[in-house]
Amino acid sequence: MSLTVRPAHPGDAPAMLAFILALAEYEKLRHEADLTLWDVEMSFFGVAPRVFCDIAELDGRPVGFAVWFYSYSTFRGRHGIWLEDLFVDEAARGHGAGKALLAGLARRCRDEGLPRLDWSVLDWNAPSIAFYDSLGAEALDGWTTRRLTGEPLARLAAAS
Repeated sequence: MSLTVRPAHPGDAPAMLAFILALAEYEKLRHEADLTLWDVEMSFFGVAPRVFCDIAELDGRPVGFAVWFYSYSTFRGRHGIWLEDLFVDEAARGHGAGKALLAGLARRCRDEGLPRLDWSVLDWNAPSIAFYDSLGAEALDGWTTRRLTGEPLARLAAAS
């Protein structure tokens, strides 16, 4: 079997949408996924995209993806990469696609002088946690992710 990783191109948008929806289902968050194919096309391939995607192919067939963007560390004074999503089709797991996607981002960090690659993982996702641990990824204790959406976001935006 031949495994390759490459940057996504506009023709990948339908597969990317399918991966996003499959990931949402896996994470038990399908009810939150309300994006469309147009959203994917505009976000990744529109004017001045701010998010990027790498596609893993097994024997020429897309089997997974990594969605990422550049972050910034004020303490390091340099950019890094934030891995927003990593997903591999269940049938293709165990063939190295997830590791290949992460290795590609690690190479990008190395080649661009970026000091870190960050992501989050759901606390119940034991298989992924074990996989990340096997790569030497450290858990960042003491940090809690916070989010504003909907009415609280609108209320804050309207504050003077």
